[in-house]
Amino acid sequence: MAEHDDPIAERSVAMQASPEFQHLRRTFMRFIVPAAAIFLAWYLAYVLIAGFAPDFFATRVGDSYINIGLLFGLGQFVTTFAITMLYSRWANRVYDRQAEPLRHEMEQVVKVGSA
Repeated sequence: MAEHDDPIAERSVAMQASPEFQHLRRTFMRFIVPAAAIFLAWYLAYVLIAGFAPDFFATRVGDSYINIGLLFGLGQFVTTFAITMLYSRWANRVYDRQAEPLRHEMEQVVKVGSA
């Protein structure tokens, strides 16, 4: 079978050009781009402060042995888990619901194409 006769490939290209898929992609990008930008800014702030203001990070919190640098470092882990949980909830609530009809449509093409 020639490559241009592949109904799955043809439908995949058509699906990517469809308004529904483009809407799904915009929906994804509206979540991912700001989330990634915020996380990267937070991480960059951590690195820059560690590099250019180490005395600030060395500042102890109260009379404990915990310092601000440790809290910022732990905050990186907390932020990573928080973003992961937010994404998971958002994907289950918004993204997956919008993607479901497209997935179902492509699965039908695969079933017909492989029969």
